[in-house]
Amino acid sequence: MMDASTPPASEFERLIHGQHDDPFALLGPHGTGKDRIVTVFDPGAQTLHAVTDDGTTHPLTPMGGAPGIFRGPVPGSGHYWLRGEASGNTWEFEDAYRFGPVLGEMDEYLLGEGSHLRIWQALGAHVIEHEGQWGCQFAVWAPNARRVSVVGDFNWWDGRRHAMRRRGATGVWEIFVPFVADGAVYRYEILGADGQVQPLKADPVGFGSQHPPENASIVRDISGYGWSDDEWMTTRAEAQKREAPISVYEVHLPSWRRKDWGRPISYIEAAKELIDYVADMGFTHIELMPISEYPFDGSWGYQPVGMFAPTIRCGLPHEFRDLVNAAHKAGIGVILDWVPGHFPSDPHGLGKFDGTALYEHADPREGFHKDWNTLIYNYGRAEVSNFLTANALYWLEEYHADGLRVDAVASMLYRDYSRNPGEWVPNKDGGRENYEAIAVLQRMNTETYGAHSGIMTVAEESTAYPGVSQPVNQGGLGFGFKWNMGWMNDTLEYMKKDPIHRSHHHHQMTFGLVYAYSENFILPISHDEVVHGKGSMIGKMPGSDWEQFANLRAYYGFMWGHPGKKLLFMGQELAQRSEWNHDAQVDWDCLADPRHAGIQALVRDLNHLYTSTPALHVRDCFEDGFEWIVGGDSQNSVFVWTRKAGPEDPQVVVICNFTPQEQSAYRIGMPTAGTWREALNSDAEIYGGGNRGNYGQVEAVEGEMHGQPAHVDLTVPPLSAIYLIKD
Repeated sequence: MMDASTPPASEFERLIHGQHDDPFALLGPHGTGKDRIVTVFDPGAQTLHAVTDDGTTHPLTPMGGAPGIFRGPVPGSGHYWLRGEASGNTWEFEDAYRFGPVLGEMDEYLLGEGSHLRIWQALGAHVIEHEGQWGCQFAVWAPNARRVSVVGDFNWWDGRRHAMRRRGATGVWEIFVPFVADGAVYRYEILGADGQVQPLKADPVGFGSQHPPENASIVRDISGYGWSDDEWMTTRAEAQKREAPISVYEVHLPSWRRKDWGRPISYIEAAKELIDYVADMGFTHIELMPISEYPFDGSWGYQPVGMFAPTIRCGLPHEFRDLVNAAHKAGIGVILDWVPGHFPSDPHGLGKFDGTALYEHADPREGFHKDWNTLIYNYGRAEVSNFLTANALYWLEEYHADGLRVDAVASMLYRDYSRNPGEWVPNKDGGRENYEAIAVLQRMNTETYGAHSGIMTVAEESTAYPGVSQPVNQGGLGFGFKWNMGWMNDTLEYMKKDPIHRSHHHHQMTFGLVYAYSENFILPISHDEVVHGKGSMIGKMPGSDWEQFANLRAYYGFMWGHPGKKLLFMGQELAQRSEWNHDAQVDWDCLADPRHAGIQALVRDLNHLYTSTPALHVRDCFEDGFEWIVGGDSQNSVFVWTRKAGPEDPQVVVICNFTPQEQSAYRIGMPTAGTWREALNSDAEIYGGGNRGNYGQVEAVEGEMHGQPAHVDLTVPPLSAIYLIKD
């Protein structure tokens, strides 16, 4: 049937060949009452009828020369559905093109402006009821595309069937597809501005993905979870402030524990096993290496593609929430590693998403990390800044994360990071600082702290960039804490040396106190120290087998007594011999050896002592919480200091001996005379030591020494750390 309103044949040709950029102008119902005309594209149908609610069928006429196009009158303005027939088969379906837009004017305005901080509520795939029909709304940002279609099993992966509606100047495309439910597999088929169809793309704001190496997105309904962590959420601010004890257990969940012939532990299993273990060990937080979906196991999650999807390797989104909920009910905070610094160039990912450099810079001098073979976000683009900031908020809001540890901050701050002269583009002032990336980090911290009191953000930043953990309104980046990479490098280099040479490197253990209060520091012994041929922590220690264990015990004693919050990567608390392998699990079998079990017991006791003793944590980030007593005894490689909280709290004196020689009757100054309890001795037999020490207590007597009003003679075992507390 042809009439004056029938579009020209060329319009149908564009639709059939997947070239039409405005399918809603052609398909679906147009007009009302007796003038309503419905146009449908169903290339599998030989005949097609529209059926109205009163049961009346209205045959639609195939358009000659346009196979699969049917058109005809369907009187009225109410609901209709479609019935197709071919080769004796009949099927019924709803017409996706009869539904109006889902996104409202405010969504459109904020998306266009780059200020929609809850973009996951507008973009992505959402199972909803729309205009009386349930189905799935799909929306994606692709401003330079000529056509965007959602494809999946529900439409035979045919990009012509569900070409999407462009939303004005926002660059967003959307469509509501009836009857598409949770679990549906989908991708976006994008026709670029050059007329070329791009590789099928995963959803940048998708909530679920297939199991790698498959890489399509999966519709996941993330609404309706029943949280039961109100007590933690309303009190966590106290547990995460600078004065709180914060001891973090860093975990690569897929390799923490393996199950059933090698599969990763599930979120549900971890909600019991991991949380029970962390609580027993006395850690206050877990830090999960990136759990946003990533294609390559060997990237450990640091090359993410699905920034809004918890990795399917360990389970579904609600099951990840089960893990967080269980942690909170046990009083344990959850920090997520977050990667805004780069993304992989996998064809299904963000790279040239709509056929142009959309999320990344077009110029490889700004947009390509040659070290990692990854792409760098275009931080100066409002929509990209919004995407990253909203993603940070997403994990805090939808999954109740308590904090984000931002990976590779240094690579974001500097335009010449790991580049030779001529390989980078200076900023507008001719310098190396990346103003746009700095603005994104400041925006992320401002928005997250502003929206969620009590959260914490942590920067992995390896340079001396000033003010990383200073507020944005004071010129800082706005992070709550910063990893102290300098302390980690210096002290580990010292520990690797044979004790006979340590006297010449004494400063490597003391230098950290020169800048200890320039930032709010976390002392990290992370996964980076036990990979890529660096060996294990116990393997770094010199000497005989006994000396290796004693060295490691002394080092952990030094670390827990030093100002700064603590972080230890999984397996290091066991002194496992093997380097971390992401395809295996922690070497739990080593605990059958009392020496390894002793290290585990020491870490457990250090955590409990640290969290229960205000002097060891309250002034971690303040200069008045530390005082050297003996900082310069390089000849004996002995270090003595005191930790303080307030006038009402007992002080703690920490003594470390990093030689294999026992120091007998070693005299040190003490803050007060009287009985001091030996609260911890790393040489105790329960830790695998020689049980040398001071019989549980020492008596300090009046008499000034080392600037202190009292002194004591004590035994300092070889390669040991002792904590003295005056109750």
